Amino acid sequence: MNKMVRKANAFEIVNHWVLAGSFFVLAVSGFGFLFQLEQLNSVFGSFNTMKVWHNWAGVVFIVSLVLTIVHYLSVSLRFTSDDMEWFSKAGGYLSRRVKAPPQDELNAGQKLYYLVVLVAGIAISASGLVIWLRPASSDITRLVLISHLIHNICFDLLVFAIPAHIYLATLANPGTFRIMVYGTVPLEWARKRHQKWVQKIGV
Repeated sequence: MNKMVRKANAFEIVNHWVLAGSFFVLAVSGFGFLFQLEQLNSVFGSFNTMKVWHNWAGVVFIVSLVLTIVHYLSVSLRFTSDDMEWFSKAGGYLSRRVKAPPQDELNAGQKLYYLVVLVAGIAISASGLVIWLRPASSDITRLVLISHLIHNICFDLLVFAIPAHIYLATLANPGTFRIMVYGTVPLEWARKRHQKWVQKIGV
């Protein structure tokens, strides 16, 4: 029987799904606002109810995003020569004949993805709070318009990034999805994809 190693703890798993769930509510309601979709409006009951769901899902998203910093930010900021080589070979995703260099707890693509989500998440959260709370300002109109622009750009970015993440964590890389369900992976799987990390934990 293949030995299993723990890749994620219970906190990471729960927070991952809270972040994913809040993003789903935000994306659905965001589409409703952006394209004035009456069908979505009726699902939530009314425009005002959808707005309430959107705003408070945003609060949950912000808290969950901040909590990810504890575990992922430091490792995501450490790029090595192996990471640069990983990028040059596209992680081996484009060809089975290409061997990706050894990777740490997160591979280079996961590090970059996390940083993009973090920056876009902070920007969309900050602009969303401005739109929601509309702080007193003599130049409030310009501030709100700029916030709408930032909010929409980040929304578009995340709507493309998240599905790509789902694909890469399932069909493109079998075995990855179980990390956010069980928290464990087979040791041989980990050695193949995260050799540096396996060496660090000494298994």
